[in-house]
Amino acid sequence: MSKQDSRVEKIVSWLDRCGNLAVEAFHYLALFIIGCMVAWSAVHTVIEILTVKQYATIDDILLLFIYLELGAMVGIYFKTNHMPVRFLIYVAITALTRLLISNIQHEHKASMDLVIITGSILILAFAILIVRYASWNFPSVIRDKHGIKVTPNNKTPRPEDDELA
Repeated sequence: MSKQDSRVEKIVSWLDRCGNLAVEAFHYLALFIIGCMVAWSAVHTVIEILTVKQYATIDDILLLFIYLELGAMVGIYFKTNHMPVRFLIYVAITALTRLLISNIQHEHKASMDLVIITGSILILAFAILIVRYASWNFPSVIRDKHGIKVTPNNKTPRPEDDELA
């Protein structure tokens, strides 16, 4: 190996590290901004409920659940660099439920839209069932900031597993 090849490898290695650092910095900055925006929106909604409306409708409560799920997704992604697809499906189900309730409250009549929304919620519920079954029976390697987390019995970890460790 010549000196020039060695220099090129060092430069490529240095550029690779700089690129990884830039991507990681952008990743955390964007995630922090998203988390702040979710928290800000939730606080704004609560203040609006308390001051303007003076009571919470079911739409408002479901909106707060959506904010809760989005905040949980950001928190989990911060800790594990792993995005649970189930949380996105939960947000979609909550949003569709909110739409369904809003349609029923405002229109007061049955329509094809209600059937489509209800069918969509059912499909998403089955999707969660499939994702849970697949993740339990075919676990992926979970990487956290400290390396690979080996799970007992080669199963996907559950919240109660952390308490046993």
